Amino acid sequence: MAGVRKIAVLGAGNIGGTLAQRLAESDLANDVVLIDIIDGLPQGKALDIQESAPVIGFSTRMTGSTDLAAVAGADIVVETAGLARKPGMSRSDLLEKNAAIVGGHAEAVRLHAPQAVVIVVTNPVDVMTYWFRARSRLPAAHVFGESGTLDTARFRWFVAEALRVAPRDVTGFVLGTHGDTMVPILSLTSVAGVPLGRLLPADKIAAIVERTKKGGGEIVELLKMGSAYYAPSATQAELVRAVALNERRLLPVTANLDGEYGLKDLCLGVPVILGRSGVERIVEVELSPDESTAFRASADAVRSDLQILAALPTAPGVR
Repeated sequence: MAGVRKIAVLGAGNIGGTLAQRLAESDLANDVVLIDIIDGLPQGKALDIQESAPVIGFSTRMTGSTDLAAVAGADIVVETAGLARKPGMSRSDLLEKNAAIVGGHAEAVRLHAPQAVVIVVTNPVDVMTYWFRARSRLPAAHVFGESGTLDTARFRWFVAEALRVAPRDVTGFVLGTHGDTMVPILSLTSVAGVPLGRLLPADKIAAIVERTKKGGGEIVELLKMGSAYYAPSATQAELVRAVALNERRLLPVTANLDGEYGLKDLCLGVPVILGRSGVERIVEVELSPDESTAFRASADAVRSDLQILAALPTAPGVR
């Protein structure tokens, strides 16, 4: 299987570690490096994954490091590092703390891997994608966020569960923010080509939409400590695969908008063609009036957060 030479995963927590395992087992790269600030954590997880190679049968070489310079030469970088919001922490606090982490990583990529395609996972992902691009100065097409890929997976599963059908037969998109203002596009949702509205009543569809919006929170509540990482790492691996193998998949990601959907200078979840060069093209789909209004509300929510970031002393402009 043709892939890339090197993939770097920033952050060796549950998401980063699980993603590194999925990538190694998929043999998408010659080398996968796991990078984290905590000494021993990335090295230990990398070694643990590597020791499964004889059993699983993969050839990828896994390493771990606490040095950001280890991103050098990476073809693909996945940014998973960052803090989760804690009790008593305001949204502004979270934005500022994660902006500091992501900003430092972005500068390291600019210095050591300027040709890389970057997938941002850190929350709030729409804002952090914008921030990573601003600080790294990479081309807009080379920096995008996970966002709608995960939300769409959750939405598709909830539909499949309600209808008792194969999840792979459910198609659709969740666009906008990765948060309360996300927008499941019901007009484009179907099961093996049959429109969703013909299979489920409006009240059940509305309940699925609401559950999708709270999908991450539902898991946090069940776990009591921690958050989701199996489904997120699976969707991230799907994005890495699309880039590494130049699959030119049509997938929803957080992408930089430059006039598409009537919006500019922000990153928001939209359908794109994803290949080896990153976002090859943003696909503009027709939205219903209600969907269009909700999509605009998503854009407004992102702009509010960007205003917080703009007030930071190190806030750069995007070119």
